[in-house]
Amino acid sequence: MTSAHPAQPIRLYRYRLSGHCHRVELMLSLLGLPYTPIEIDLRAGEQKLPGFLQMNRFGQVPVIDDNGVLLADSNAILVYLATRYAPGKWLPADPLGAAQVQRWLSVAAGPLAAGPAAARVANLFGAKLDTEALIARSHALFSVIEAELDGRDYLVGQNATLADIACYSYIAHAPEGNVSLADYPKLRAWLQRIARLPGYVPMAASAVGLAA
Repeated sequence: MTSAHPAQPIRLYRYRLSGHCHRVELMLSLLGLPYTPIEIDLRAGEQKLPGFLQMNRFGQVPVIDDNGVLLADSNAILVYLATRYAPGKWLPADPLGAAQVQRWLSVAAGPLAAGPAAARVANLFGAKLDTEALIARSHALFSVIEAELDGRDYLVGQNATLADIACYSYIAHAPEGNVSLADYPKLRAWLQRIARLPGYVPMAASAVGLAA
């Protein structure tokens, strides 16, 4: 059962091309929660200004303000929103199910961030990174996920969970980092399932690169 909606719309401090921000925006929309996006210009360094650092000392987006509850880190925000507003639906209550979701939150913060997400940053924003190594790392990860999706619709069983929301954005936009999804039919079918969820919202596509 979904908990009551917030008294006022949740404020989402975001950068529109950030997959970390999109996963939070996607979760808010899937939950049907009212929210107000507030754009933070990362190129101008607004995330390092004193006012923003009061909300998140790490100087990173996203940050949410849920009627006075300030929270940073995209995966932490996902856990908060799911347990606060839809307990038991997106994060299983049983120990094994919760642990299986946590496994993928770790993937999102580790191999996904260090592979497809980093390759995208290098291509779109000119970060000085070893793109060949990042693309190879991305394909190694996608090969694992392709195998994991054999026989099931979502990353943890047959229902969408936070695992899928945490991993979706940077996989869907991997082509913007020159990481092709052509060899991963199960992965592409999974992306399509996410995009058909009620309340789905896409991430903004960059002017360069490909939208998934």
